[in-house]
Amino acid sequence: MKYIYISIAFLLVGSAYAINQDSLMRRELKLNALRSDEQIIIDGKLSENIWKRSTSVPEFIQRDPHEGLTATEKTEVIIAYDDNALYIAARLHDSSPDSIIARLARKDDYVKSDRFLVFLDPYHDKRSGYFFTLNAAGSLSDGVLFNDDWDDDSWDGIWEGKAAIDENGWTAEIKIPFSQLRFELKEENIWGINLIREIARKNERDCLVFIPKNESGFVSRFAELYGVQKINPPGNVEVLPYINARGEFIPPIDNDPFNDGSEYFTSYGADLKVGLGSNLTLNATINPDFGQVEIDPAVINLSDVETFYQEKRPFFIEGSNIFNFGVGGANNYWGFNWGSPDFFYSRRIGRAPQGSLPDADFVNYPDGTHILGAAKLTGKIGESWNIGTIQAVTRREFVDFKLDNFTSEAEIEPLTYYGVIRGQKEFNSGDAGLGFISTSTSRFFEDPVLKDQLNKNAFTGGFDGWIFLDSSNTWVLTGWLGLSHIIGTSQRIISVQRNPLHYFQRPDSKNLSIDSTANSLTGFAGRFYLNKQKGNFFFNSAFGFLSPKFDLNDIGFQWRSDLINAHIGGGYRWTEPTDFYQFLQLGGAVYRSYNFDGMITGNGIFHFGFFQFLDYSSLNWNLSYNSEVVNTRRTRGGPITLTPSGYQADVFYNSDERKEIVFNTGIYTYQSKFSRTVGLEAGFELHPLSNISFSIMPAIEKNFESTQWVGSYKDILAENTFGRRYVFAELRQTTLSANIRLNWTFTPTLSLQLYVQPLISSGDYSNYKELKRPGSYEYLVYGFDGSTFDDEKFIADPDGNGPAPEIEIGNRDFNFKSLRGNAVLRWEYVPGSVLYFVWTQNRADFEDNGEFQVNRSLSRLWDTAPENIFMVKLTYWFNL
Repeated sequence: MKYIYISIAFLLVGSAYAINQDSLMRRELKLNALRSDEQIIIDGKLSENIWKRSTSVPEFIQRDPHEGLTATEKTEVIIAYDDNALYIAARLHDSSPDSIIARLARKDDYVKSDRFLVFLDPYHDKRSGYFFTLNAAGSLSDGVLFNDDWDDDSWDGIWEGKAAIDENGWTAEIKIPFSQLRFELKEENIWGINLIREIARKNERDCLVFIPKNESGFVSRFAELYGVQKINPPGNVEVLPYINARGEFIPPIDNDPFNDGSEYFTSYGADLKVGLGSNLTLNATINPDFGQVEIDPAVINLSDVETFYQEKRPFFIEGSNIFNFGVGGANNYWGFNWGSPDFFYSRRIGRAPQGSLPDADFVNYPDGTHILGAAKLTGKIGESWNIGTIQAVTRREFVDFKLDNFTSEAEIEPLTYYGVIRGQKEFNSGDAGLGFISTSTSRFFEDPVLKDQLNKNAFTGGFDGWIFLDSSNTWVLTGWLGLSHIIGTSQRIISVQRNPLHYFQRPDSKNLSIDSTANSLTGFAGRFYLNKQKGNFFFNSAFGFLSPKFDLNDIGFQWRSDLINAHIGGGYRWTEPTDFYQFLQLGGAVYRSYNFDGMITGNGIFHFGFFQFLDYSSLNWNLSYNSEVVNTRRTRGGPITLTPSGYQADVFYNSDERKEIVFNTGIYTYQSKFSRTVGLEAGFELHPLSNISFSIMPAIEKNFESTQWVGSYKDILAENTFGRRYVFAELRQTTLSANIRLNWTFTPTLSLQLYVQPLISSGDYSNYKELKRPGSYEYLVYGFDGSTFDDEKFIADPDGNGPAPEIEIGNRDFNFKSLRGNAVLRWEYVPGSVLYFVWTQNRADFEDNGEFQVNRSLSRLWDTAPENIFMVKLTYWFNL
């Protein structure tokens, strides 16, 4: 009988909990902003008369740690405005003010701290908006909201915020100029708004608008802000001129006429931002400085796939979310053996020149292509059209070279135009959407040699969209379709067909072959998703395809083509804390890939999990098994081989980030019959003071690959492999690296950042071999079965004394050492105006041996002459 009572009690508690959550979600929240006739000084003291008014917001509700309960500390907020700006004042009561966690950080750097967050939807489209964050130490961060649930902190607004801690808790005072927001100017404006408070020591997150963890949607659930009316914002024109001085000190090579060890540069230009009405923003730049303040990490890439680098230039990253194609509506876009192509990869603009170098003894090669000018237009047209466009022109680039006593120059990059147009329309308050993207790249050649090395023109276009399938917006169908078209000389198109993205020269392909007369290439692609995004149970499935001729790498980024891929997956999340965990999520998927010949190129099962302990440390893991499949890429344009079955496992642990020392560690492995990878990383982040953080994350990886690519060699006697010998080797590679960071924030506007990345990677090649027959994993190891191999000269003879020619392989062993680092002192001396001091150093050393010796490598690296770059950059912000 007692079990019946217990069951009834559980049902009653669960019902009460569900009813409480439902009532919290349904409570109507309407806030009012007060017009201020006095000047408001942003100092965090809340001394102005308007802050003494009694108007405030309703009580906040916990999302963490006790979902649905009233906040443990009281929060009072008053909102005001004048013709220039919106003002928010908050009194954040705290029963233990001496326990408030207040950590300083430079703008947009996240640290665990007590925070107050303001979210605004000025368009009131219930899909997009802005967020502004002020922590208890006075550090600021900001960004934009999009796709209802997502955010992007790359946007950098100019606003003010100050905080002060006292015996009652702390106070926050924020000023957001209307010039930084985009909205439709009306007689009376209705905006969406949400407010969140975070109490770090309790891991508590309190929300004005409560959204359960098993629900989706964020902006669409905002409260409404009334009262902002009859405003007359000032003109919205911003000018940001800059001046830049740079010195490069690179050790010269003997007799190099182009480098005496030092070189000095000065440059200047300006960025312009103009508000076109209240809905659109035009960004333009003249003679832009598109150099990066933070360096790219060193990478050892032995694959046939290009390395992807993150964009770090402000002009391109600010507002970049409008150019995200193929995502919208859903909150999850899983992919297994699938890498979604990026129709716009902004690092194509200004990248290193792509033309081949002339034969020369010495060259003076530009680091990148100079951008003559660029313009960007983003915003809304009407109430439901989001638009964005980027137009850029890069100049013709030349390399100076000297051969014997002859000095000249050669063109290595033509004058080039890049263009992107993006639009997206939402229907029925975001229940459906339809968008498009169009990109173009046009090159204007003067040197005919470049016509056979680069595409003349490249165009891409696509449509994307979503539709919710039910009234509760639980199930959503999303997708996209795209087309690419490139134009060039017949020789150039032959090169494209043979490159690693396509491999049309594969001799055993049923449908692919080189067309030597073609002067263009047209391909298609698409991807469709079905996603369940509400409730504890979640579901995600997808089907996608990339045709063999699809190619958008002139202005986009694409990992591969000739792919048909699908998966189906799901899982369950436990959001209510128990005596064992704070949060638990388990999921999995099955997936398969084909090429357009109908061969299975990927097939597996995947499991993932996330477990948050009661002390807020966490554990996450992944497990997968991949069955034996066909490999069309191992021979890099040659016949197919087999990839044996294997499994992957990884597990990572993160300690409670509230502590002064936060630990992170993980181990991962991939194992098959013929290859093994094991990696370990373990590091920590230390906060010795509230304004200093130091982190180090060392990692070591050991990799054994039995069929590492070496090369292909023509031999008409190799009849089994279509007249070429495809040579591989066993590779034993060890890589040791670390990411080391020191952040020292003196004030919210003055900070010093140090970054160092040491890297040592050695690779030992042995047991050189060739593929015996297509469609197998069988190899002839040189030195056996009648073949020979010279270990000193690295020369292989496939049939010993037979007629087959020798193969000069050469020594492929390597030992690469690198030390990269930079120091950045950043001072925002007035809002929007910044002074940078930057020092970058790079050391690199290479040896053709595969021995992994840490002491020797560090000694050689220390003895290597460094490359030093010093830069001073000054900007000043004008708001006209």
